Amino acid sequence: MNAPFRSSALTVLPEWIDFNGHLNMAYYSVLMDQCADQAYPLLGFGPDYRDRTGCTTYVAEFHICYLRELHEGDRVYCTFQLLDYDAKRFHLYQELWHEDGWRAATGEALTLHVDQTGPRVAAMPEEIQSRLAAMKETHAGLPWPDKAGRKIGIGANQVQ
Repeated sequence: MNAPFRSSALTVLPEWIDFNGHLNMAYYSVLMDQCADQAYPLLGFGPDYRDRTGCTTYVAEFHICYLRELHEGDRVYCTFQLLDYDAKRFHLYQELWHEDGWRAATGEALTLHVDQTGPRVAAMPEEIQSRLAAMKETHAGLPWPDKAGRKIGIGANQVQ
């Protein structure tokens, strides 16, 4: 397991470009979601898990910081860092990196484990919690991300 997990190369598609000529804000999230889809098998999640257990994950909250524009055809990769977890949820942080080495965006999520028969938030099985523990241990040596835990607002102490 890598620290942090790094996705395969991803490409900004032409249909994702907005009228300003750069990547539309929604597709930064799509790229980060593609990274999560690649990381999830390490944790034991995915369509097979959902089909077998009737449980899946729902993102309860997601924050993105847009740092630099991306354009059609840009090649990027995304990282996935587990910050914390408990029996029913996990807190993760992602960074979207251009292949030239600059950070384009960051994302932070609180994800819930959901029993779809309710649907209701439910405890994860021990096998999943063990995998989360292993990833957290692997990621424990990483610094706390500079963009994690931020709030949004216009008052004092806000980003200008």
